[in-house]
Amino acid sequence: MAKRLPLVLLLWLITNVYFFQVLATLTANPLVHLAYRLIDIILLTGMVSLVFLPKGGKIAQHIITGLMAFMLLTFVPRLFSVPVLLIEDITRMFRGFPPRAVWVSQLTAALAAVIFLVVLFGVTRGRHFYRIRRETLYLPDLPEAFDNFTITQLSDIHSGSFTSDTGVQKGLDMVNAQESDLILFTGDLVNNKASEMDRWIPAFSKLKAAYGKFSVLGNHDYGDYIPWESEKAKHDNLTRLKQVHGDIGFNLLLNQSISIKKDGQAINLIGVENWGKGGFHKYGDLEKAAAGLPANSFNILMSHDPSHWDAVTLGHQQHIHLTFAGHTHGMQFGIELFGFKWSPIKYVYKQWAGLYEQAGKYLYVNRGFGYLGLKGRIGMWPEIAVITLKHGLA
Repeated sequence: MAKRLPLVLLLWLITNVYFFQVLATLTANPLVHLAYRLIDIILLTGMVSLVFLPKGGKIAQHIITGLMAFMLLTFVPRLFSVPVLLIEDITRMFRGFPPRAVWVSQLTAALAAVIFLVVLFGVTRGRHFYRIRRETLYLPDLPEAFDNFTITQLSDIHSGSFTSDTGVQKGLDMVNAQESDLILFTGDLVNNKASEMDRWIPAFSKLKAAYGKFSVLGNHDYGDYIPWESEKAKHDNLTRLKQVHGDIGFNLLLNQSISIKKDGQAINLIGVENWGKGGFHKYGDLEKAAAGLPANSFNILMSHDPSHWDAVTLGHQQHIHLTFAGHTHGMQFGIELFGFKWSPIKYVYKQWAGLYEQAGKYLYVNRGFGYLGLKGRIGMWPEIAVITLKHGLA
């Protein structure tokens, strides 16, 4: 992502200069022009201040969060409205570059205003705008006893980012309202420290599922992204985090498998520790987790990072029918309308949100229940996934 920062800054500068032409066409008021330039001054001041503040400090984190929100509010509306100006410029080129049409600038400004309101909703209310996403999978190998078996998946809770008891409880109530047979959580319970969950243990412990609640660890759960006073402190934090999973009633699977039984038949639930490409740790061991499972068994895998599916799971000797992952958050920013789905994260992860299928094996990538960095979600709303398993063919 850091390699793409210069490109983002270049786009921000180009759209900034280009969109100013809209203001210049609509008004010559110097105060309006000055206010537009003040946006640049505020952003640049914030960026420069970060150079002189301790990295990882609370003040720096607050500034980063504010800058992210402020930049999205100013950059995204301009980015999506600039194509209107480009189309006009193509026609102007063939007409000898006359002055910009006022009506085109008005249209561009109106479009930018609508997008601004969407972004504003995302950074103020989007963090708890939970969506239920449902998928029905027809699986010939599924034991008949598990026909219509329902699984609710949560991922990327990031409790260290939560501030609203009401907002979080709204999402948890929606989870329980599904009355699913199984609840699976695919990692990143916290941002860095186990203590981030202390406030939320009572609420999360009330989640209910007839056949149990199971979980795995995500990359943030290991405490790898902050300095610790000692290795022991880091180790103790991870030990405590594992206990927290038990405190909220989840069976944490650490490169392990467990059998879920119903009416004399069974499916296997496999859970691996975090395994990711692109510099992420590879703690996960599918070989160990799936050891001893019958060759013809029905297997469901929980693995936090979706890159594990392509790199390891698809080619593994044990047939994994369905994998649940998370990690990407859908970048907390994107567009999903009428079946169209886009987010910048697609250029980083091949599988980044929703359902994927290859050679009869399925992967579901959850967009995440919580949020990290940006205290909001724009277009990629927080998700509660409900998967219904069906025996047979569609």
